[in-house]
Amino acid sequence: MLRWFTLAVACCAVVCASSAEGWWKSAVFYQIYPRSFMDSDGDGIGDLRGIAQRLDYLRDNGIDGFWLSPIFRSPMADFGYDISDYYSIQPEYGTMADFDALLQEARKRGLEVILDFVPNHTSDEHEWFKKSEARVPGFEDFYVWHPGRKTSANDTAARPAPPSNWVSYFRGSAWEWSDVRQEYYLHQFLAKQPDLNYRNPAVVEAMKDVMRFWLAKGVVGYRIDAVPALFEVAMDPDGQYPDEPLSGNTNDPDDPGYTVHIYTQDRNETLDMVYQWRAVLDEFQQQHGGKERIIMAETYSPIEIVMKYYGNGTVPGAQIPFNFHFITDLGASSSAEDFQNTIHFWIDHMPANLNSVVPNWVAGNHDQHRIATRFGDDMIDAMNMILLSLPGVAVTYNGEEIGMDDVWISYNDTVDPAACNAGPDRYQYTTRDPERTPFQWDSTKNSGFSSGNHTWLPISPNYTQVNVEKELSNPSSHLWVYRNMTSFRRAIIYEPLSLVTFTEQNVLVLRRSGQNIVCHTYTMVNIGNGPVTIDLTKQEPSLAGVGHFAVVSVSSKHRVGDVVPVNHVVIESKESFVLFVDVSTTYEVIAI
Repeated sequence: MLRWFTLAVACCAVVCASSAEGWWKSAVFYQIYPRSFMDSDGDGIGDLRGIAQRLDYLRDNGIDGFWLSPIFRSPMADFGYDISDYYSIQPEYGTMADFDALLQEARKRGLEVILDFVPNHTSDEHEWFKKSEARVPGFEDFYVWHPGRKTSANDTAARPAPPSNWVSYFRGSAWEWSDVRQEYYLHQFLAKQPDLNYRNPAVVEAMKDVMRFWLAKGVVGYRIDAVPALFEVAMDPDGQYPDEPLSGNTNDPDDPGYTVHIYTQDRNETLDMVYQWRAVLDEFQQQHGGKERIIMAETYSPIEIVMKYYGNGTVPGAQIPFNFHFITDLGASSSAEDFQNTIHFWIDHMPANLNSVVPNWVAGNHDQHRIATRFGDDMIDAMNMILLSLPGVAVTYNGEEIGMDDVWISYNDTVDPAACNAGPDRYQYTTRDPERTPFQWDSTKNSGFSSGNHTWLPISPNYTQVNVEKELSNPSSHLWVYRNMTSFRRAIIYEPLSLVTFTEQNVLVLRRSGQNIVCHTYTMVNIGNGPVTIDLTKQEPSLAGVGHFAVVSVSSKHRVGDVVPVNHVVIESKESFVLFVDVSTTYEVIAI
């Protein structure tokens, strides 16, 4: 039976392969947090050589490309999101030669490399900021400076008040005083992360040059950090910035939720900047050939704004404006209907006036609690199966494929600046350290991540049970579920945007169709707490015969290749699986 099933899938793929879409439109991308992925030199910090050592793992997982959290030179005040030199590698992570070698080894395995582009701000140790602070000609307005405002006409204070009530994402005023320049500079994140001034054409061109440099190295695109913060409102005719309205949600003026960020987020100019960056990538491809270069845009903005990042109908934008609604809208208490609504929320808002746009699905990243923590260990396979069954692009954060969970970290061991600034009483609400702990490779010292005596963050105490080596040796493991999903995803060439969803008794069903409609697949997830019997023909009366189990969750009693009548599919609590149905074949069902 298993042999027949394999041949059926191959047949469906042959029928459909000739009309496959562009390389990224159904790709599986993998986010690597370099500091925690693999340490090659025993200093307790992950590095580029370590990543290169593990590229076979990515290839075997069915990954098409990976994006690296920042690897550029940095004082590490925010672990790489404070860049002091966009043109060099952070020494902890290696050298430019190491990066070139990583690119070369990735290409050998058919893997594309995407870099994290951090355009909103630099480090205050960047040469540009030092020159701007010193008013060096040509750099005076590289950052957002303001002399401050007097609180009254008779104000004689030595230092004026901050220009506005704007609050940093990392707590406190978004304005920092410079004793050197005797003015305030804007920083929407740490004080050591001054905001660049995108109303200065020289800044715009300098950042485009950074893009061109790494494209020439061979990267295939960028994940762009903190996109909504790029622009703030222009000063009024009197040279002042307006205060943002109070939210009423907190009385703490240092809390980022104290104000509604209408003057510092989602300005129209931001969209144009993303379109300009897309033009840089398209121009590079036209000049140098090769695959289409892509932009992944990080934005948690309202849906009507996020959709504009795709483009405006005339000018293309980001191919992948990240869809974070699996993170922001769903959790352990969500129902099957909630999942269905969240899926259609994105699809239903996608711009109809743009060609070739596809959805994308993100279940986790380095800023969000892990899937196992948010949904529960019994939903790990379900979440990965949903992610990899949906049309378009799937993005996996390193460790989610093996079911890593958050690690409790004390305040004394906390290193995330957002948590440190919050203080010991509130740090757990803002810390991102629990989802950034070292990757769990095996059961040896430090989970195989490092040979050193100390790691930059603690290793999870469950690493002897949850690790790659252990799961590879067990055919019924989260890792094998993930690999089977990516393998099946490649085998079935789907209609690009084919998707039918329905729910019954807290069971979510996703139906995808093979091109030329010769096959259907049904991803079924029981989110409820009891067994359910589903008759698929209720939703599709023309359906008949049997389905073959193509991928099954760790908790499932079924085996790949087993058959089940499509009108009598029993699914246990928290069980998930994918059924393959060849709709070009007529089956005889002998008994139920």
